[in-house]
Amino acid sequence: MADAPAEPKIEAVQGVYHIGYMNEDVRISYKKDVKMAVGSVAVDAKEGDMSSLPRWVAKILAEQGAVEIQPSDVAGYISRTLNRERIARPHDLSGIDVDFYVRVNDYLETLKERERESLLVSLNTFVESRLGKIVKLAARSPLSAELEAKLAAEEKELYNVIHQASMRFKGGVIKK
Repeated sequence: MADAPAEPKIEAVQGVYHIGYMNEDVRISYKKDVKMAVGSVAVDAKEGDMSSLPRWVAKILAEQGAVEIQPSDVAGYISRTLNRERIARPHDLSGIDVDFYVRVNDYLETLKERERESLLVSLNTFVESRLGKIVKLAARSPLSAELEAKLAAEEKELYNVIHQASMRFKGGVIKK
């Protein structure tokens, strides 16, 4: 019997981390007066006020032209992460945040096509590098706590799938 495909598990993991990410507070400035209540989130602000709101609320209000989300240095964060991986030794994984790919995908949505394409080239190189390292490590041993701390949530799932598949393969081809 074949195991369930990894893709649905990875999508589920991404979904969980996306919910957490969208519930993080972001700084906003009000472009006009806003008075509203959604669930436990209540807003009563005047034009020019600044506050923090969950990202999902801020995005909705930004689409309506009511607020401006204050920029964070996501580009710098991504650049630093890509550079750490680039300078890591060929057999070592640099540490990345558990929700790195969720943050990257949200940021990609905000970019113009030319900027997005440029970043995607760098991200593809990054992913290929990490994928190669994960495959080599997962084929040798189960996921250690030290290595787990360096992986994004999706990479942890991938590591476990590869490790299980490699153990089944080894057991199938080398009969004791």
